[in-house]
Amino acid sequence: MMEKQKRTKRDAILAAASTIVRSQGVEKLTLDAAAKEAGVSKGGLLYHFPNKDALILGMIDHSSEGFWKEMSSRTEKDASEAGKWTRSYVDTTFNCYEEEQDMITVLSAAMFTNPEMLKKIQEMYAAVQQNLQEDGLGPVRSSIIRLAADGLWFAEMFGLAPPDDELKKQIFETLMKWTKENP
Repeated sequence: MMEKQKRTKRDAILAAASTIVRSQGVEKLTLDAAAKEAGVSKGGLLYHFPNKDALILGMIDHSSEGFWKEMSSRTEKDASEAGKWTRSYVDTTFNCYEEEQDMITVLSAAMFTNPEMLKKIQEMYAAVQQNLQEDGLGPVRSSIIRLAADGLWFAEMFGLAPPDDELKKQIFETLMKWTKENP
């Protein structure tokens, strides 16, 4: 029971920090603001995160672990051999809106606070890329598919002429089709 309460408070603090970054900007993320948003005392927040860097690193861990877990789960459910990591990446990137929003706030917080904090996400992406390159589709095809999914995500993140819902659906279907075709 005690571990569940600790985890719940920790998750509430991380969600609060993400909300602040998303709605007000990273410059408004303070320990006091995160504690208030999460409905915990500052001492309660400090128990989990002794400083702002630790809070942002906690956000990075939470977001990257969630993305990796979701992607791995989708991979395990895919009975095919060739392309399953690439399909899982595309499916997770397109269909996990909540996690996508967390990743946006995490990237923003890390970039503006200390870009060195991105190391964990960079390592995760290196592992993802390695899995995609060994996915049976060929490294060029799997990389093009990943970069297309990333490009769509960045277009939406920065409001750079993102496609409407219908076009986004067609892009998703095309990328998924490319993961199933013989190279």
